[in-house]
Amino acid sequence: MSVDAVLSRIAEIRTQIDALRGGTTASAGGSASNEATTGAFADALASATGTSTSAGAAGTAAADGASRTPATSVDAGRGTLATGSGATGSDVVEDAKKYLGVPYVFGGTTRSGMDCSGLVQTVFKDLGVTMPRVVPDQADMGVPVGSLKDAKPGDLIIPKGEQHIVIYVGDGKVLHAPRPGKDVRIVDNWYKDSDIATIRRIVPSEAAAPAATRSVSAAGAAQSVTDLQTAALLSAMRGSAA
Repeated sequence: MSVDAVLSRIAEIRTQIDALRGGTTASAGGSASNEATTGAFADALASATGTSTSAGAAGTAAADGASRTPATSVDAGRGTLATGSGATGSDVVEDAKKYLGVPYVFGGTTRSGMDCSGLVQTVFKDLGVTMPRVVPDQADMGVPVGSLKDAKPGDLIIPKGEQHIVIYVGDGKVLHAPRPGKDVRIVDNWYKDSDIATIRRIVPSEAAAPAATRSVSAAGAAQSVTDLQTAALLSAMRGSAA
């Protein structure tokens, strides 16, 4: 491939990168387009210099990794966060507060009455997250939190014996449906780490970075890769000319 042809190909690739940075390429197709672009650039470099380069492969991996989004789910699962609903731990606390004052009713899941696990299931249902009905099953969901000092608002605390469950609201307080004759309330947490079977985080404690931010990062990675490849190509061409 002649130098003129290589330079022409560089101009085409830069045009594609500019389109990606301007948001004209859909995110699903953007990754495939970027991969094809960086691959083509590597081929052009190899053709011009007669050598291979790792920049193209590394660039493809970096750009693809930057644009890939994590898997999502709206169902609570063991060992994973339910991210599909977009709910956070703060949302769990705010929704649970709607049920303050609801009387304890064994087996209940409505405003007319609910028990501790019924409260938990209902709160997550409000947020679009499917949770099991009873405490032992709820205690298996999400990811474990090491200790009370690591607990964040929205985490679930289950004492040994798994006969009760409370929602941590922060500042050393919990929200729960205590027992018959009581109602849903916020109280000081009385559990110590030695009393606890497990602490579970069902949804992320904080919101994920906006998709727009991830797209800009992907475009920036692609541009950086292209700049490195351009520099490598020009350096090789100067060496050939010498």
